[in-house]
Amino acid sequence: MAKNIGIDLGTANVLVHVKDSGIVINEPSVVAVNTRTHEVLAVGEDAYKMVGRTPGDIQAIRPLKGGVIADFDITEAMLTYFIDKAEVKGFLSKPNILICCPTNITAIEQKAIIEVAEKAGGKNVYLEEEPKVAAVGAGMDIFQPSGSMVIDIGGGTTDVAVLSMGSIVTSQSVKVAGDTFDADIKLYVKEKHNLLIGDRTSEEVKKQIGEVFDKTRADSMEIRGRDMVSGLPKTVSISSKEVLEATHESIIEIVKIAKKVLETTPPELSADIIDRGIIITGGGALMHGIDQLLVEELKVPVFIAERPLDSVAIGTGILLDNLEKIK
Repeated sequence: MAKNIGIDLGTANVLVHVKDSGIVINEPSVVAVNTRTHEVLAVGEDAYKMVGRTPGDIQAIRPLKGGVIADFDITEAMLTYFIDKAEVKGFLSKPNILICCPTNITAIEQKAIIEVAEKAGGKNVYLEEEPKVAAVGAGMDIFQPSGSMVIDIGGGTTDVAVLSMGSIVTSQSVKVAGDTFDADIKLYVKEKHNLLIGDRTSEEVKKQIGEVFDKTRADSMEIRGRDMVSGLPKTVSISSKEVLEATHESIIEIVKIAKKVLETTPPELSADIIDRGIIITGGGALMHGIDQLLVEELKVPVFIAERPLDSVAIGTGILLDNLEKIK
């Protein structure tokens, strides 16, 4: 008998939730491909280790951009690999699959995701909007006639939504998220320190010393890269304050869309949000000081989900147990 599975198909990571087993897979959304033969060499964790470190004919590809499929065949190979690894197929049966997508994707992009999931081994494929699933996974009861607000800061997109009675009342999505912060840090280091660093290094900087609200931390770390002047390897020190400076404009974009959503929320639901607060989910919730910044800017209580990275995957599991609510 095949088991139902929920998939958080993220730009940065893929999480697979299996009924009765919880989250069984959490690996980077990366596929290593031989560009000459088009053969898939590695997927997930093994492929991520190759990012920025491969010879010319091997390429580590992220098949999703901004929460949307950028490379159809490679996404299919990646999903097939993860579904096989989760060992959910029955002898003659296929699993039902619930996949999450950003709120602003087109009907064509939705169709592409469903098609890929069916080819990868799904029986019935359901699509749900990411902020809705994240809110459920963070413990919000979105099926009541009261307002709940969630800010889901992923790898490729940030989704902000107000929910009531199981549906999205108002929402906004912007392609500013974790990957944008990495790119901001990379550019800052290049311009301020004349140092070229890789994607993995900028991600490490963000995770270890990143802050988005002034004076919440005073850490620094050493980073290595290539000096743009001499062309030789060089080490420089970078501080939390510099990360704040580098990512400031992108963070303000997220604040702006959160304000837009609040401005278009019906008054009764706004009152509920003041009572219940806003929940932040996704990897961006781990940016130091994000809750304090949003409290200051939005004048509403803000809480970080208990397991922000897993909220969407947990939500898929809960919704799959209540399929009648999403059909």
